[in-house]
Amino acid sequence: MADLFGRLKSAVSTSARIKRGVTLTETGHAKEAFPIFAREAQSGNVEAQYRVGRAYLDGLGVPPNKSAAHQWLERAAVAGKVEAQSVLAALYLTGGGQADGAASGLFETATSAGPDFDHALQWGQKAADAGSADAMALVGYILTSGPEPLRDLPTADRWYRRSAELGCAQGSLGVGLALMRDAKTDEVREEAAVEIAKAAAAGLPLGIFLLGEMTALGIGVTKDLAAAAVLYKQAAERNVRAGQARYGLALLEGRGIERDAVNGESWLRRAALAGDAEAAVLVGDLYAKGGDLPPNYAEAATWFARAAEQGHGAAARALGMLHLTGAGVARDPDAAARWFRISAERGNAHSQADLANLALAGAGEPEDRVRTREWFEAAAASGDLVAAFNFGVCLAEGVGVERDDIRAAQWLRRAADGVINAQYWYGRMLADGRGLEADPVEGRAWIMRAAEAGMVDAQVAVAEMMVNGRGGARDHAAAQEMFQKAADKGHVGAQFALGALMGGGHDVPVDRPQAQIWFRKAAERGHPHACLMLGRYLARSLAGESDPVQARLFLERAQAAGIAEAGADLARLPPVVPVPGAPPAMPIMGQAVPAQ
Repeated sequence: MADLFGRLKSAVSTSARIKRGVTLTETGHAKEAFPIFAREAQSGNVEAQYRVGRAYLDGLGVPPNKSAAHQWLERAAVAGKVEAQSVLAALYLTGGGQADGAASGLFETATSAGPDFDHALQWGQKAADAGSADAMALVGYILTSGPEPLRDLPTADRWYRRSAELGCAQGSLGVGLALMRDAKTDEVREEAAVEIAKAAAAGLPLGIFLLGEMTALGIGVTKDLAAAAVLYKQAAERNVRAGQARYGLALLEGRGIERDAVNGESWLRRAALAGDAEAAVLVGDLYAKGGDLPPNYAEAATWFARAAEQGHGAAARALGMLHLTGAGVARDPDAAARWFRISAERGNAHSQADLANLALAGAGEPEDRVRTREWFEAAAASGDLVAAFNFGVCLAEGVGVERDDIRAAQWLRRAADGVINAQYWYGRMLADGRGLEADPVEGRAWIMRAAEAGMVDAQVAVAEMMVNGRGGARDHAAAQEMFQKAADKGHVGAQFALGALMGGGHDVPVDRPQAQIWFRKAAERGHPHACLMLGRYLARSLAGESDPVQARLFLERAQAAGIAEAGADLARLPPVVPVPGAPPAMPIMGQAVPAQ
């Protein structure tokens, strides 16, 4: 009897001490509480073992120590402490990271060691069977998002339901996600929104973000961009990476909130630094395009690289373009080819064409020519007309395959029904008799189709045919109109051709002042024959203007470019007589001005 009384007294004393430790912890005196829990835990008290484990886990009264936390929690879990089992399961699921609650970390990314799904499920199942709502949600998550052998969606949905019915916010979030997975009616989407709203109201960051998404799109709730922006902000402030990206974009575009480009860029930058590839691309675009922020291609390249290294195909292509043009980075066709290759391997069709063009120019790796041809061939065989065009070009130019004009013409003809560039290429092959019997008339008709659709090279090509009477009647007036369209778009060859037409000897009114204007436009962009003609016009006053200094300048440019006849024109120019003491002239955009 005395022994029984002693044991009862000891138990009461132990309970009182643990209760005192809990009170101390809850009132901010965890340091004083820890020795109490530690003494009782050493004596084998399960509740105290759980409390010691949580203290080590959360750094309450002692420095955080994951190893010690795991040890004490496992002791309590083995002894049947449901809360310890639930927290231990969460630790295994999150790779040993700290947890604020048994189910903390669900639907989030682990931040330390990789998850141990098997042990997490083992302990979570024990706690769930014992009635832990948090553990039920955790088991549902593992059965939904764990390794494929563990997945069991019907069972997961049942656990989520039981957890939600017990008032667990994680359970409600799981139910909402499960409903949205197969939602086919408005009623189901509305039910999902109700459950996700419960999770948001409980302060779950992912619940807040998802409710923001549904509110922005009007899924299960009334569409309200202003309300969505508020939810995105709340999620962003809780470090939800996707929420930071969405809130930054909302600020940037003034979507449901007053536009604020500076803060928008700041939130997008935070999301990008946290690993959001799409946000990194958006920041890169901001710096590349300019606008509210000054253009900064070097900065843009940094953000495109961050996204590209995460596998973002469009970012890899953008980075390739910067290397191709030398904007913000060193001009490096081989580096451009490498990024185009990465983008193309992720399915970006534009990058496949970019890589093919670089391979044709000799940049990149030898295998790139074969690789791009294989991509185009496979896509062309599936009916892709753009790929059929590109494959036809590969065959016509011998890119990654032996040149085959006959097959090239066949593929280009197939693509010509829907691809403007193919109309031009097929027309050229018809006119030249490459791969099929020459037919300049039909070739000119195909090239005209491409020209009328606005293709500049086709406009120049058909205009040349009109000048020469190839494939149809000579029509210099119509040729002039076509050259004009191409010249207005900056085609330097068309600019020279307009000068030649207007300069005389053709079936259009002679207009040498206008001819000189077009020659100058082409010459200033380095067209050798335009330099020759502009030099002659200025030397001989053919348009009423005489300028021997500029005439010499452009004739020398023509001669340097290999136009031998420019030498005779230079010989006829009067020698330059320098003015004593005058500094040398410095040509700027074709004009000689004194050096300062």
